[in-house]
Amino acid sequence: MLLPDFITRHVLFAMVFGGVAGIGFMVFLIEFDHYTSSEAFCTTCHSMELAAEPYRQSSHYLPVSGVRASCGDCHVSPGVFAATWDHFVGGKDLFRQIFGADYDDPVINALHLPEAAFSARDWFRRNDSHTCRRCHEQEAIVGKRADTLEIHQQDAKDKTCVDCHINLVHRPVPERATYKRDAWNRMVEQQFGLEAGSAERLLAE
Repeated sequence: MLLPDFITRHVLFAMVFGGVAGIGFMVFLIEFDHYTSSEAFCTTCHSMELAAEPYRQSSHYLPVSGVRASCGDCHVSPGVFAATWDHFVGGKDLFRQIFGADYDDPVINALHLPEAAFSARDWFRRNDSHTCRRCHEQEAIVGKRADTLEIHQQDAKDKTCVDCHINLVHRPVPERATYKRDAWNRMVEQQFGLEAGSAERLLAE
């Protein structure tokens, strides 16, 4: 078959090389997103190991069905490009881990937890809980209560999952509307046996 004059040997080589390189890059992104979405990768930071402890006691880690949701299943968008973007944006957390507060310290971690929880919930709401919907079909949630299906089809019609379902996996944090920083600080102080007022000092450091 004759090729057009502008398709020279060099152009043909460049096209083939570009195609192979593009396929290789896509495979790299898929594997990169898969690995960096795993619990093994996420918990390489001790601060994330603290977050993983309650997760390992949750129904998402110990489900009756045997279908386990890992970190990326909940916190990374579906689709290779969206997942890659999430990992890129998530780089800010790595920056804070290195240059910010000592999140590896359980006390510091607990004091900063509410802001992390609010940020995560905002992300879920902006994306209509799309990672939840990757596993859960709202129209098929029957549950054990007789009215569970009706609730999810009617009462939850204009809501997203985290409007009703929070504190399923990680340490419980109140909703933003009812959260009180002072009460949270006192609770952390009591949990770790700190002097009254220590929380404010630690947050200011």
